[in-house]
Amino acid sequence: MLQNIQQLYGRKLGATDGDIGHVKDFYFDDKTWAVRYLVADTGTWLSGREVLLSPHAFGPRAVELFGGGAEAVQVNLTRQQIEASPSIESHRPVSRQHEEEYFRYYGWPTYWQDGGMLGLAGFPVVTPPPENRPHHGHNQRDDLHLRSTKAVTGYHIHATDGQIGSVSGFMVDGKNWAISELVVETGHWYAGKTILVLSRNIDRISYDDSTVFVNLTMDDIRQTAKNDVAHSVTG
Repeated sequence: MLQNIQQLYGRKLGATDGDIGHVKDFYFDDKTWAVRYLVADTGTWLSGREVLLSPHAFGPRAVELFGGGAEAVQVNLTRQQIEASPSIESHRPVSRQHEEEYFRYYGWPTYWQDGGMLGLAGFPVVTPPPENRPHHGHNQRDDLHLRSTKAVTGYHIHATDGQIGSVSGFMVDGKNWAISELVVETGHWYAGKTILVLSRNIDRISYDDSTVFVNLTMDDIRQTAKNDVAHSVTG
């Protein structure tokens, strides 16, 4: 089941023993295109503290989140567990040391160990470790590949031969929390159409230039009805 992440912002979240806030943002891995955390705004419950929730916290209840069938999506944790969890900065990049403490606290497997992308229950919980190098002055133990979906929304999309639009959303799979496509508003050059670009066609993201580079030409986009690299979702 695919759903645009934009439609999930603001969804209510509940622990097993009470409300905990609402969905504010998501952090995704820009190397594997897997969502690693949901950012929950706890409102007045924890004095406005934002907490990160791993896909492990939802289990099969992710269907409620991505399917939109429930008024409040239930998290398989108690309020006390969430309140006592290790503090993780909600800003980017996320400290790997804090992530280690976080996963150890809950007893969940970490996603950066072993060699595959998908882990138990289909969740994207393991991936090769990020490159260990400084970047814009951040600590080397920061995870430089975790990025905010809200922050990347609005980034320019650049084909191999020109700009083709801007990011307006992310299509995510409720079964494995993987981003399969970017939603792109093309503007005047393509009659204002909205298109979906497959994540596998994304070469890189430049955070300095606020630009997503794809390995497609503008003609590839125009030929969307004849290939599977992108397709139009408006007439």
